Amino acid sequence: MKTRRIAAAIAAATAGAIALSACSTPDVTGVEGDDIQAVSVSWGQPFFSQNNLTASGNSTHNANILYMTQAQLYFYNDDLELQFNEDFGTIETVSENPLTVQITINEGVVWSDGTPVDAADLILAWGAQNPKFNTVQDDDVETDDDGNEIVPEGQVWFSGTGPVMELVSQFPEVSEDGRAVTMVFDGTRPDWVTGVSVPPVAAHVVADLALDISDPDEAKDALIAAFRDNDTAKLAEIADTWNSAFNFSSMPSDPRLHLATGPFIMSEFVENQHITLVRNEKFTWGPTPEVDEITIRFIADPLAQITALQNGEVDIIAPDSTPDVLATLAGVDGIVYETGVEGTWEHVDLTFNNGGPFDPAAYGGDAEAARLVRQAFLLSVPRQQIIDTLIRPLQDDATVRNSFLFVPGAPGYSETVAANGSDVFADTDIEQAKALLAQARELYPAMPETIDVRFLYGASNPRRANQFQLIQASAGQAGFNVIDDGDDTWGMRLGDGTYDATLFGWQSTNTFLLNAESNYVTGGQNNFGGFSNAELDGLFKQIAASQDDTTGEVRAMAARVEEILFHEGFGLPVFQFPGVIAHSPRVEYVSTIALAPTIFWNFWEWQIAG
Repeated sequence: MKTRRIAAAIAAATAGAIALSACSTPDVTGVEGDDIQAVSVSWGQPFFSQNNLTASGNSTHNANILYMTQAQLYFYNDDLELQFNEDFGTIETVSENPLTVQITINEGVVWSDGTPVDAADLILAWGAQNPKFNTVQDDDVETDDDGNEIVPEGQVWFSGTGPVMELVSQFPEVSEDGRAVTMVFDGTRPDWVTGVSVPPVAAHVVADLALDISDPDEAKDALIAAFRDNDTAKLAEIADTWNSAFNFSSMPSDPRLHLATGPFIMSEFVENQHITLVRNEKFTWGPTPEVDEITIRFIADPLAQITALQNGEVDIIAPDSTPDVLATLAGVDGIVYETGVEGTWEHVDLTFNNGGPFDPAAYGGDAEAARLVRQAFLLSVPRQQIIDTLIRPLQDDATVRNSFLFVPGAPGYSETVAANGSDVFADTDIEQAKALLAQARELYPAMPETIDVRFLYGASNPRRANQFQLIQASAGQAGFNVIDDGDDTWGMRLGDGTYDATLFGWQSTNTFLLNAESNYVTGGQNNFGGFSNAELDGLFKQIAASQDDTTGEVRAMAARVEEILFHEGFGLPVFQFPGVIAHSPRVEYVSTIALAPTIFWNFWEWQIAG
């Protein structure tokens, strides 16, 4: 494989949890019987969407699978250096001013149904992530009881639009051979390359499902024309298909919903149990895997993952690290395991827009009263107790994380923490929390004496369940009734307004400072709590306009971003994950990196020993 390198820095992190069962072994094309080289991996939460470019599908649990079934224009190695797969396609800078980029898909690259991957797919990725085509705003889109978006009839709304493609307002130029597009950016940002992608769903399939055009070439032409002409009627159908047609929790009857461009293709998917991937025999444009088949089993309980490893049901696990997990691993013969600090970081987030206790609407629109209540709740979160009780038994030098943007120990962390206002929350302070609630009641006398807080977390995740109990007990002393809303489908509920606070992890997919932008800006894809602050939005725009996000000027902007987040009570960072991976000695070259897709980053190198 031809590769080019550009140096990168360091970054931050989501991990979740859910179930297990046995599975049959499907036939692998071109490989028979005992010759099949198969590996089984356990993971916590099931796959649920082929389209991880939508807001709801943007999950590590989907991205891990898609990393193995979809070819990548680039990926990170174990030194966190960006590698470009030029056997698949190229990204060429044509001009620096204005930034002009040509993306070309190599001749012979096809979807698993034999249809060429080409400019139509690139146009789909550009258009579906560009908010210029939306005729309704994100805030105007409601959800039903099942979390499905309700878009007014005939309106266009693509879920998960992104800040990079938004900078390309002109329709991209399509090459004569139909394999390349040239994009002219209205502005630039340090991480622009991370916004360039081939979508995980095929343009010809989207157009067929949306516009009822079965011929692949005609379907692709129609999709390109719809975006070029800004045809609202057709784009409304395309957007609806993009948003929802590729969500499934078991093997779909329509194989077009899970086409592949990568080395593996989905062959079996049993709900809440496992997914099996087999070789995509058409794939020749990237590293060729050493194994023929990979099964991902969904196992919620970390100890059950170890049991599955010990019994030979799985070969690789990356369970949440707990004292019981480490003690159990140490007592199991015949396995290989290692510990370390992960890129994932735990955080508590509050909801600003659901009429609940942290929303100004609950206090007659008084924003200051709501801010005081948010700060009071966060002051009652026992971060140090969580570290001492749950994390230090796994990592002696574990500390509270005090930055929303920087990993502890990374360049910029110490300087940012010194200036970001996190010292207000350095200690759990029940008396100060009570004082802030008293101030809020002066502003809004009708405030109840005890404030209900619905708290969402992964119910089957032992560490999160323990954290919830500690938070519930501590916040109760300050005057909050923290209601247990533990739910194993918590990931599907993020942003639906049915909870007031939540606890989960974030994991970066790249090493740029702007990787966290969508967590905090108004309408950001991962801003599940509806937080909005004009100054913060402006600061991120300035960071995006910079050519280098490591300068002192940009770091000062980052510190101010964090100061706003702490002052407004967005939430709290808690800790960096202590990590552990374990595997059977029958599988070699297993390792992990601090970015998604963690243990899957080098799946093509996995080998059966001997």
